[in-house]
Amino acid sequence: EFKNPVGVAAGFDKNAKYINELSYCGFGFIEIGTLTPKGQEGNPKKRLFRLKRDEAIINRMGFNNDGVVVAIDHLKKARKNGVIVGGNIGKNKITPNEEATNDYLICFEKLFDFVDYFVVNVSSPNTPNLRALQEREPLEKLLSTLVIENNKKENPKPILLKIAPDLSNDQLDDIIDIVRNTNIHGLIATNTTISRSNLLTSNEEVNDIGAGGLSGKPLLSRSTEVIKYIHQKSNASIPIIGVGGIHSAEDAIEKMKAGAVLIQLYTGFIYEGPSLIRKINEEIIKYRRGANG
Repeated sequence: EFKNPVGVAAGFDKNAKYINELSYCGFGFIEIGTLTPKGQEGNPKKRLFRLKRDEAIINRMGFNNDGVVVAIDHLKKARKNGVIVGGNIGKNKITPNEEATNDYLICFEKLFDFVDYFVVNVSSPNTPNLRALQEREPLEKLLSTLVIENNKKENPKPILLKIAPDLSNDQLDDIIDIVRNTNIHGLIATNTTISRSNLLTSNEEVNDIGAGGLSGKPLLSRSTEVIKYIHQKSNASIPIIGVGGIHSAEDAIEKMKAGAVLIQLYTGFIYEGPSLIRKINEEIIKYRRGANG
């Protein structure tokens, strides 16, 4: 049960330090991480860049976090204030893809008693070869293993998969099949994009920034397209958390109309401030009243 459908996306509170503060901002749920078994520094700085004309951000953080054990210490101290907390989990940079499942299992087991749901992150563009885990065979193996361990628990918790906006329709069809085959509970659409199309920022400036995932307004339409495609192709059978480019209440409603049941903010929260949360919640209430007649 969510206090409200507006959450903060993973990456903002990597180490679960700000659960209380973010709940006071009005979020209905907070997704911590991405967490890895061991703490790691992430990619060299500078690694976070604002594209102000586009109201966008490029980041290549690289799963910088203090490790899952430190996050648990913070979660034990958090008051939560009735807010749902999700755990976004990944693999350490030095872990080869062949051994990645072990990293996800470590995070899953350690976090299990301290979060309300899990998100499997294989879609960040900032850890070398991580996105290769989105291919059908390794992804199905990873998710199936987590589901088996989850089902051994007395009270299993929802497991969701976070996907990239850069997947083709054929790849999205595979994702739908994988969700059904593994019986995971839903998707988060989408992560940041490696695309640099249709930006107001000059090519020269973008090229100077270099690699990284792009978030913010330029991602809005593509992330909504992915949500709509999955919602329609799955006959609305897969719960979707919509994230990507939400900078206004209208953007959030667009995600809901496409098929999202919950939404998350990150870059829009940076540019628009905490008042955006209240505005979105007010409009979602009106939208749902209208949708229900």
